[in-house]
Amino acid sequence: MPQLPGNGLMTAAIAAGPKIAALSCGKPVYLVVLLHAEGSSGQEVIDLALNFAPELPKADFLAAEAPFPAATGRRWFPGEGFSTETIVAGLTASAPLLDAFLDEMLSARRLPGDHLALVGFSQGAMLALDVGLRRAVPPAVIIAFGGALPETRDIGAPRAQPPVVFIHGEDDAVVPLADMIATRDRLKALGLPVKSMRRPGLGHGEDDDGIIAAGSVLTAALVKPKKASDDHDHGDHDHDH
Repeated sequence: MPQLPGNGLMTAAIAAGPKIAALSCGKPVYLVVLLHAEGSSGQEVIDLALNFAPELPKADFLAAEAPFPAATGRRWFPGEGFSTETIVAGLTASAPLLDAFLDEMLSARRLPGDHLALVGFSQGAMLALDVGLRRAVPPAVIIAFGGALPETRDIGAPRAQPPVVFIHGEDDAVVPLADMIATRDRLKALGLPVKSMRRPGLGHGEDDDGIIAAGSVLTAALVKPKKASDDHDHGDHDHDH
């Protein structure tokens, strides 16, 4: 269990939370790690994974538990709130933890790094982006619900260039839509394959259409397409609005 060094943070660690084992009953071929929102828990996001699992029977779904306690549930950043300073400090503290945790979970399943998908919510989305873009081996896809990276968080030339999909409420008052658009455009300028889906009337959270779209993205990223000789063509099923 990766832990943070430093005074006062010695016990901070990311834990493996609830999971859904590959429905194929064999060795998993892919690993989908879900990072919950602040004040939430792994159980809440693993319940959402019930929507994804039937289409991805060879994937393990694992909810990671954030390292810091919150008033309710847990959070990814040691500081409270969503100020730029809090987010940057939180990413600096938790990114090494998540990177090591992902390595550990992949190693336990004997999977390569590109058989990983990251799905994050709010703070979890920010961390998924920050870590996923710096992985030595890029994940198959990063899906960010209600997340963005501050302009002051240097991503330079990302080590990895995985596909990134943003799903964001147009009425989000916690992480404004403009912040997501700014992050999306930064990543596009760096050459990353980026798409976004805006959800009208949605605040800081997720809705059924967003979850359905995320499932389609995961399936497109992780399931090998049919050969050209097959009867049906299963191309990319991304939702980009």
